[in-house]
Amino acid sequence: MNLVVLAAALFVVDGHADTPQFLLDLGTDLTRSGEQMVDLPKARQGRLGAEFFSIWVDPEFYGAHPARRALDLIDAVHLQLERHPRELAVARTASEVLAARKAGKLAVLMGLEGGHALEGDLRMLRTFHRLGVRYMTLTWSNTNELGDSSGDAQKPGVKHHGGLTALGRQAVEEMNRLGMLVDISHVADTTFDALEVSKAPVIASHSSCRALTDHPRNMTDEMLRAVAKNGGVVMVNFFSGFVDESFRKAFEALRPEEDKALAAINEKYKDDPAARTKAWFTAGREIAARVPRPPMKSLIDHIEHVARVAGVDHAGIGSDFDGIPSTPEGIDSAADLPRIASELRKRGFTQAEVAKVFSGNVLRVMRAAEKIAAGPSP
Repeated sequence: MNLVVLAAALFVVDGHADTPQFLLDLGTDLTRSGEQMVDLPKARQGRLGAEFFSIWVDPEFYGAHPARRALDLIDAVHLQLERHPRELAVARTASEVLAARKAGKLAVLMGLEGGHALEGDLRMLRTFHRLGVRYMTLTWSNTNELGDSSGDAQKPGVKHHGGLTALGRQAVEEMNRLGMLVDISHVADTTFDALEVSKAPVIASHSSCRALTDHPRNMTDEMLRAVAKNGGVVMVNFFSGFVDESFRKAFEALRPEEDKALAAINEKYKDDPAARTKAWFTAGREIAARVPRPPMKSLIDHIEHVARVAGVDHAGIGSDFDGIPSTPEGIDSAADLPRIASELRKRGFTQAEVAKVFSGNVLRVMRAAEKIAAGPSP
């Protein structure tokens, strides 16, 4: 199908983009095209209708008060909404996403990436929800008070809980009450017990498939089937290291060098977050560029695998744009999303199935969470 024709029929709800750190630290603007992978011109070109902007706090750089950094990032998103009301619209519900679409605006949602930003206090969870946050990733790459992370599962000296903690269970229950989606991306295999606690469908906002790329951040087929049984959605991550095994192995060999470079940047710019953000991502991209980008086929394989194992009703898009140093060939920004739809059509996905993957499935999960939060009808 012609990309222009296909793009006109698309509506994409992306589960994860790390753009807010650029808004806050570098002063970028969503309405102007720049180096970031997500902005309004690129969104329009790629038919990106709604974006979950990640509120991510580096626990090493902002470890003393992660909640403050999270609030600053949320403020940066709200400032964009205030400055550009004709182009952007805040969306807290599925119906508000569709209302923004009808008005021709980019629907702006937020997801908190990592429960460490709560600082162990569920009152912060309610505060973040009031400010518009509509999902929380239980962990980032660090184990926290809520549960174990896949990122430090093998790290010496890290105290693990064996899964979700008592506070983590309370957090899941409170998220169900609020209508906030429970996000299981980044969690350790043991913390997958969150599905046993949640009464609402969960999401994996930016996770790929371990059967194809053997990375602990990716989900096993058993996990995919469990999410399907739960009614949730797995939104495939675009990072080359999560979707291509050859890239993963080559990049892992460079990991010690990358860790050393990023640690040096954190120390050099410990009092200058703006310079730190710019240097941090420049270094990551330069190191990743030493490994050839995988073909787009690798990414499409993961979307197809989720659809085959979990079912097409449980597959979604979670790009991780502006948070990853490498993407497959042909996917440079939000502008390239129609290419994915075209490739899925070539593999036999119907237009209706592509629509489910691109927006329908996550909107269904949002509605389900909202219904559970509202309680039984009188």
